[in-house]
Amino acid sequence: MSRAKVAVLDDYQEVAASCADWQSLDCDVTFFDRPFDNEAEAAAALRGFEVIVAMRERTRFGRELLAALPELRLLVTTGMRNAAIDLDAASESGVTVCGTRSPGHATAELAFALIQNLARGLTTEISSVRAGGWQVGLGRDLRDATLGVIGLGRLGSQVAGFGLAFGMEVIAWSENLTEEHAEGVGVQRVSQQQLLVSSDFVTIHLRLSERTRGLIGSAELGMMQPSAYIINTSRGEIVDEAALLAEVRSGGIAGAGVDVFADEPLPADHPFRAEPRILPTPHIGYVTRPTYDIFYGDAVEGIAAWLEGSPLRVLA
Repeated sequence: MSRAKVAVLDDYQEVAASCADWQSLDCDVTFFDRPFDNEAEAAAALRGFEVIVAMRERTRFGRELLAALPELRLLVTTGMRNAAIDLDAASESGVTVCGTRSPGHATAELAFALIQNLARGLTTEISSVRAGGWQVGLGRDLRDATLGVIGLGRLGSQVAGFGLAFGMEVIAWSENLTEEHAEGVGVQRVSQQQLLVSSDFVTIHLRLSERTRGLIGSAELGMMQPSAYIINTSRGEIVDEAALLAEVRSGGIAGAGVDVFADEPLPADHPFRAEPRILPTPHIGYVTRPTYDIFYGDAVEGIAAWLEGSPLRVLA
């Protein structure tokens, strides 16, 4: 019997091979370290692979791409949700889709790191020192500042806890947030408008859906204080990028920390790259060694289980 061919996608840092025991699989494993430019390129490169491991939502698997991969039998996504995979089309094509565990805390840590960086202007100060200069700005305190958390789920609750530990006043809003849950986290539930008007820092922790797509646009950003910052480590499409850029450039808000974008990897000519009051990071919320060890370790475990006829963590 021939060995199964496994493709591990979007290994940007070329670390996937070192994060799990791939040699334990009786398979031929190929690592791809660059994103595909388009669906046709993806189809050509992945034809013949029976197993594909997808890193989060970096590569989209829609109906047409799945149809172009007749040999594909197992698609493993890191994490237990992936909006870039058409689960119905996968099922119709006879492709089993499985997930992995996802610790999540790394993204919460990055969100608060962006808050701290924006508050103290760390990037600007570091750049000044590297250029031979010294102090160039005046930071602000987090203690007694108001942190507005949009989405008080697993990640939002962690960020709220960080804020409380730093002595911030923490308020929260989401469409289905209850008083009981907010009180359990130790924060105050408010309306969306009150959160935007009152917060010194707004941090977003929602899943992307038709309800949340474009949730923060010109009208919402216009409610914020000129001294306020917004942080998005969830999904790029939740915040209108053009509206955010316009608000920052006009001084409507002080700046933003953005880890997620509508188009990834971020195009070389994207205006966020050149705007000094927007702190862009390259979608590194979950990009830590411990998280990757879990992602890829579970992927190897899932492939081995599938080969034995007992797939784990099945999504479709």
